[in-house]
Amino acid sequence: MVKKLQKLSADKKKSNAQLSSTVKDSAQQIWLAGLGAFSKAQEEGGKVFEALVKEGLTIQRKTQAVAEEKITEATSRVTTMASDIGSKAQGQWDKLENIFEDRVAKALAKLGVPSARDLEALSARVDALAKGSKAAPAKAAAKPAAKAPAKKAAAKKAAPAKVAAAKPAAKPAPAKKAAAKKPAARAAAADSASTPSAS
Repeated sequence: MVKKLQKLSADKKKSNAQLSSTVKDSAQQIWLAGLGAFSKAQEEGGKVFEALVKEGLTIQRKTQAVAEEKITEATSRVTTMASDIGSKAQGQWDKLENIFEDRVAKALAKLGVPSARDLEALSARVDALAKGSKAAPAKAAAKPAAKAPAKKAAAKKAAPAKVAAAKPAAKPAPAKKAAAKKPAARAAAADSASTPSAS
């Protein structure tokens, strides 16, 4: 039995030695596999890194193009909205301005201030009257000269009848004129007495 135990212990030692050598060999192989993977990753890593950079550039360019497209679309929408809002606001300002002008015109009309149209019409009338008054003296000068001989002939024919009728009417007329002058003189004197003198 001792021999069996010694044999077993020797076998155990061998198996332990084998096991430890196997573990050492495995660990060594794992270590070497790790080093190989690391070196391969370094070699491949540079290539992979460059491929990733290229892929990133293409994606960035695509996203920039899409973003610029969206930005231009948004700016066009905003500009159209701004122009619409501006036109609506301008319309509202025009309405407000018209309301204000109407109210001011009504207030001025109530106060009796003439409008621009009234002043234009008045100016046109003044111009027409000025043109008419310039033409009237020339016509008036031409008419009396033409009518004077006719009046003298008619006056000679009716002169004896008019002279007799005109003499009695001529005397009371100066009395009426004198009577009319007296109240006018009294009114003028009263006015001058009521107003203070400038001196």
